[in-house]
Parts: sequence; structure tokens; C-alpha cells
Amino acid sequence: MVRFSLFGIPIEIQPWFWISLVLIGGLSVTNASTADGIIVLALFVLAGFISILVHELGHALVGRSFGAPTAITLQAFGGYAAFPPGAFTRKQNFLMTAAGPFFQLVLGGIALAVSIYVPLPPTLISKFVTFLIIISFFWAILNLIPVIPLDGGRLMESILGPKRIKLTLSISMVVAIVAAVLMFTKTHSFIFPIFLGMMAYQNWQALQQHR
Repeated sequence: MVRFSLFGIPIEIQPWFWISLVLIGGLSVTNASTADGIIVLALFVLAGFISILVHELGHALVGRSFGAPTAITLQAFGGYAAFPPGAFTRKQNFLMTAAGPFFQLVLGGIALAVSIYVPLPPTLISKFVTFLIIISFFWAILNLIPVIPLDGGRLMESILGPKRIKLTLSISMVVAIVAAVLMFTKTHSFIFPIFLGMMAYQNWQALQQHR
């Protein structure tokens, strides 16, 4: 377990965070079992760590600007910024939620600008910047899918409000199923479709509790 503070925000990194990045990177990096492949895989993990941490810092910093104490936990396949229950108004909750993918898209945009306008040689630095671009854009866009508990689902929940929670959960469940099928069809990877399927089931369970 790794613990440190950044900008006065406590951060905890659980072992499964690193393991999940290695698993994803192993599917993305060719020859990951060779010496060169291990170095490239390490760069993938580093890029993923920076990108996801920036995402969670977006939530945490904006939430703290509204007066709420916060802490960040990086866990398997992602992370979260924790806040006290009921700390935000609907508008504040929307802005805090949107800040995560926004910060990450900005990071991806900066990395993309560097790759375009800075003449990087085809070295490990170039690979790292490429990983930073891919992970930042993919993670931010994935999180904007309107599925609870992803950021897109939380944004939809803030927009529709607590009185339309059944509609929110229904949309979330359907979108999760459709997104899982489409992602498997396009990538033939089971990792993210399985997670989306689990989210669809969780939304179905929550919907039953509101009937």
C-alpha cells in the first residue's frame, strides 16, 4: 500500500491498481515478456498512473474548492475521490463530477500537442507520450458513458435529479448493456464488457429497490 499527499490531498494506492494496469498493459504491449517489452509495459503503467491520478485530482480539487474534505484512492481498474455524504448541491456535484474527465482530457490534449509540435525521436519518451494520449482520451471518454457509477452516469443523475432516479437507473442499465456488446464486438476483449455487465446488474438491483 502506497500513501502520500499531493496539494494537501491524502492519496492511497492499493496493490490491485498496479496489477490491473499491468494486466491491461499486457494486452496492449507487444512482446511484453521480453526485456524491451517489460520497459515499455512499465511506461504504460506510469502513463496510466499519471493519467488516472490527474482524473481523480480533478474531482478532488474542485470538490475541495466547494469546502468539502476529500481523499483519493486508486484501486483496481480506476479510483475515486471520497467526499462526505450530502457535501454538494446538484450544481456543485455536476461540476465536481465533470472535472475528472475534463482534467484528463486536458492532459491528453497537452500530450497530443507535444507529440505534434515537439519533434520527439522514436524512443521510449515518444512511446510514453503516446500511451499518455491513448489512456487519457480513452479513460475520459469511457467515464463519460451515462452509466452509474461512471462519471457520465453521475452527471446524468445530477441533471435528472433524485425524483427521476428510476429513469436514471433504467437509462444507465440499458446503456451499459449496449456499450458492453458494442465494445466486445469492436475489441473482442472481455475486460471492459464484463465490468459494464456488472454495472448493468448493479443498476438493475438498485432499480428493484425503488419499485
